[in-house]
Amino acid sequence: MINTLTSAPVAPLLDRLFRAAAENPPSADPAIAAVGKEERDRLMRSKTDYLDLYGQLKNLALPVSRKTGMLLYMLARSSGAKTIVEFGTSFGISTIHLAAALRDNGGGYLLTTEFEPTKLARARDHLTEARLLDLVEIRQGDALKTLAEDLPESIDLLLLDGAKAIYPEILALVEPHLAPGALIFADNVDYCPDYLEIVRSPSRGYLSLPFDEDVELSVRL
Repeated sequence: MINTLTSAPVAPLLDRLFRAAAENPPSADPAIAAVGKEERDRLMRSKTDYLDLYGQLKNLALPVSRKTGMLLYMLARSSGAKTIVEFGTSFGISTIHLAAALRDNGGGYLLTTEFEPTKLARARDHLTEARLLDLVEIRQGDALKTLAEDLPESIDLLLLDGAKAIYPEILALVEPHLAPGALIFADNVDYCPDYLEIVRSPSRGYLSLPFDEDVELSVRL
């Protein structure tokens, strides 16, 4: 059975994008190398300086791994997701995986948001090449503003992969729209213990499971 993710034009495009990201890791960027590890960790955990940090990362793809991308597709596909929200578009690699699942689910709507406009331009080009742009709305700007209004009434899946420190704030914006049984996939959660405290508390209405180092998968009860 043919599926969108493993056939052209998506499969060769993802191969190219993953290869390019591997050839241009953050450690090879002079601007990033000039910032010490301690300062990078501080910026990753900051709720106020994250825009400066991600401005410095504007030329880097910062993609999910191939395994994570495949898992995102499988979660969206198997759950029959029709409406998805993504925080942190970057070059659109995770967006392509999720939109491919929507296509194979018979259609749907993916809202994605990214602070850096040059990244969104590249993501739009990649989604166009993948023939998936018709399923995606792209919003440019600080997600605390872009996700503060005009959200879908019911959301089946939320991907958190932007500024780690504001995961709780983003979740709070989206939470009233999460459908019962909605999945929340959060990457690099080690940088935000406040988020983990929320989703690991049954009293807050979630069931949550950590796996694959710093990834957290939660379900809205």
